[in-house]
Amino acid sequence: MLSPCNTTVDGTNRELLAHGTGAFPVGCYHDDLCRGEVVWHWHEELEAAVVSEGSVAVTIGGQTCTLHTGDGFFVNTGVLHAARAAGDGPCRLHSLVFHPRLVGGSLDSVFYQAYLLPLMHTPDQTNFYLSGGDPARRPALEMIERAWQACAGEGPHFELAVRASLSELVALLLDYRQAVPHGSEEGRALRDSERIKTMLAFVHSHFAEPLTVADIARSAAVSPSECLRCFRRTIGRTPAQYLRDCRLRRAAELLSGTDLPVAQVAADCGFDDVSYFTRVFRACRQATPTAYRRGGVQKAK
Repeated sequence: MLSPCNTTVDGTNRELLAHGTGAFPVGCYHDDLCRGEVVWHWHEELEAAVVSEGSVAVTIGGQTCTLHTGDGFFVNTGVLHAARAAGDGPCRLHSLVFHPRLVGGSLDSVFYQAYLLPLMHTPDQTNFYLSGGDPARRPALEMIERAWQACAGEGPHFELAVRASLSELVALLLDYRQAVPHGSEEGRALRDSERIKTMLAFVHSHFAEPLTVADIARSAAVSPSECLRCFRRTIGRTPAQYLRDCRLRRAAELLSGTDLPVAQVAADCGFDDVSYFTRVFRACRQATPTAYRRGGVQKAK
């Protein structure tokens, strides 16, 4: 069934949305990125998408690419990614998020063992950007669009058509594989993606504590300078900025959903100084904590 993809995540940025059903584990989405960006998230499923209109800035595993109408991408399991409009005009995306068993069947099947596992567990193949201008990549784009159209239309036997097209896509992606030498741009992006997930999870679990960059870096066994580089490269923010945003999001939740005093909210969210908390909250939310609690203000992202 066709629907917009309303991405919600947990404390580790793992997506909470269930894609499809247990019997037919695939979600079919038509995203209008002018109405809102796709936030940072990851999921165990595979994802394939084609830009149906406009230009999209997609970041996968620390690599950002601007895609245009007819271009597409593939995101492997467990890889952190996000997308936003890249231009002033309309910006729409056709995407499919599907569990590997849709194509591979049971874990001991030849399809899973011979085709899905090599694709999912090859460290140098985190993602594929697919250019519509590249004749070698057009067959993969056609399979994505064919699967999307079948899933959205829900015609007779559409489940078979979706599975067949996605199976062909997997075969094509396996053919596209290229070894990526250690230390290359792609290999470094993959390591950054794994490290950033670990550090984001640490921040979400300990944001109420007096964290430093060194503390966050230690959670992923990297140096503070590498932590800073990884944050800037992967999500475009410093660790301190991300920590502040995390604290403010939680503070907004507590202000909206509880009767805790503002001072208690500040303390529970890692702010030792209530005056500083009020200034930072007002700067980011365009309202003081008290005014935000009363409602009638724009709830920030």
